[in-house]
Amino acid sequence: MIDYIKGKIAEIAPTRIVVENAGIGYAAEISLQTYTALENKDEITVYIQKQVNPRDGSEIDYGFATKDERALFQMITGVSGMGASSARMVLSSMTAEEFQTAVLAEDLNKIKSVKGIGLKTAQRLILELKDKVVKGSSDIPQTELFRSIDNKAVEEATQALVLLGFAKPAVAKAIQKILEKKPDSKVEELIKSALQIL
Repeated sequence: MIDYIKGKIAEIAPTRIVVENAGIGYAAEISLQTYTALENKDEITVYIQKQVNPRDGSEIDYGFATKDERALFQMITGVSGMGASSARMVLSSMTAEEFQTAVLAEDLNKIKSVKGIGLKTAQRLILELKDKVVKGSSDIPQTELFRSIDNKAVEEATQALVLLGFAKPAVAKAIQKILEKKPDSKVEELIKSALQIL
């Protein structure tokens, strides 16, 4: 199984890349996110994820500019009803950070804005992935913001604010704003600052 390929770009398009290494061209399907990250580089590393097409059993390699993006792809395809094409569409429509923020804030409209994702699928994505994002599961690519925060503090502050009667999506957005300015906020700081916003 191929984990990654280092080499030069032989061909690149918004949905496909061919990497040349030792005279061999390796083709992979890519997202717009990966295309943007790699299009102007000479030497590149592409992280590979092999997917089997359930319809005909054919194998397709998907390539990613970072391990984080590949991990997010794996996480999305792990949700029932989400195939590789849908996961690539999500990664082409928003960054990993935008997707995590949408899941955390239960922003159905943001997730539904991705082509091919309806209300039920958006609800399923939030339901199946939200706890993992909040708890900082190692299966999930953590953005710089999520790496630096104390997830326990976020959970406790969120629970407290919800108990005070605030809607969870509004709480999540408020906490997100606070953490962008002060990532090391403690529970008390998060609650006090959120109360000023809500």
